[in-house]
Amino acid sequence: MGLSEGLSNPEKKASVVDDIGNMIEAQIASKSGISGIALKTAFAAIKGVKPGYISYVVEQILPQSFTAIDPIWSEGVQTGDPVGYLVTNRSRTANALLSVTDERIKKTQRQIVKGTYDKLRNSAQQHVEAAVPDLAKIIGKYTNT
Repeated sequence: MGLSEGLSNPEKKASVVDDIGNMIEAQIASKSGISGIALKTAFAAIKGVKPGYISYVVEQILPQSFTAIDPIWSEGVQTGDPVGYLVTNRSRTANALLSVTDERIKKTQRQIVKGTYDKLRNSAQQHVEAAVPDLAKIIGKYTNT
């Protein structure tokens, strides 16, 4: 069973979405310097699209995101530590996750979202890689491995 199927229970999914939303908020808040200011400003603009927009997007891309990282997770299950394996392979994990958002952004009609994403895409890899350990812990929390 893949990650998407394993986390498809509506109650579990709601908790996963909440935890990932909180993780994103914490990751953004932890950024500093000029790039941190730019990221925080962009995040505020995206959050301003409509109330609950971040949770909505997380919920929408969760199945595709889990499908994208499922091969890496499965390799980790074989090693006996899928959470650690995602962390060890954070670059690969980040690439898989970003492939989902790249595809999704191509289809968006919201210009503020598309423009913001396009401006930040070059630095996204490092930010997503930095978030992989926390994401891996969240996934581990809701799976039975």
